[in-house]
Amino acid sequence: MCATKNPPVDELGAYAQHIAAATRMLVMEEILDYSGHVAARLPGGDTFMVQNATDSRAELDPDRLLVIDLDGKVVRGDTQPPLETVLHSEIFRARPDVQAVLHCHLELAIAFTLMKDVELKPMRARAVRWKSGVPTHPDPRLIRRHEQGVALAETLGPHNAALIRSHGMVLVAESVPALFIDALHFKANARALMTVLQAGKEPVPMNEEEIAMIDSPREFHVAKLWNFYIRKGKSAGIIPEDWSTGI
Repeated sequence: MCATKNPPVDELGAYAQHIAAATRMLVMEEILDYSGHVAARLPGGDTFMVQNATDSRAELDPDRLLVIDLDGKVVRGDTQPPLETVLHSEIFRARPDVQAVLHCHLELAIAFTLMKDVELKPMRARAVRWKSGVPTHPDPRLIRRHEQGVALAETLGPHNAALIRSHGMVLVAESVPALFIDALHFKANARALMTVLQAGKEPVPMNEEEIAMIDSPREFHVAKLWNFYIRKGKSAGIIPEDWSTGI
């Protein structure tokens, strides 16, 4: 993919470039494809930024992102919002601590909604992010209606991830870079558990004592990996060199 030079972005440029960069890299890491989206809450807390319904995730342009309020009204931009906009708005409404949301259709995650008596628990150290659990939302439909968004937010509750039966998943975090790094670790943890199951062995998730031992500084870890993947993306021509993507 050839990187094209983009025009300067406005005062929301930092948020837009983070979302666009994370989205392109999530495609690079085969977590997003033709659908799914990253949303980020904007200062003030009552609006968020997200891509439109049809633009390619692989070439997402920061200048085409929309700003939407918590009632689903587009307040900046003139393109169609995602069909599942209410998924983001109701999570942001229910969780003031959440600053970024990912919705994707990762096949590996969906597989765990199709198995009986298999819980997606922390297998790897970085998966302590989900030590409180990963609930499964029972409604497999697109989350398009207000009541569906409310119900999904209720399923997510205080957790940092939720699966959606036969559909996909949501992740939440304190920033877009943190959300991107969490997505990588979520996929790696799911793959580790699936590998054990495919080997015909009984999974042995991390126990409470082991989880309590994990003390890696999250802020440092997020910054380190974000820089690595941004450089990887720029080297591959996926992220334009002139984007300001530091944290």
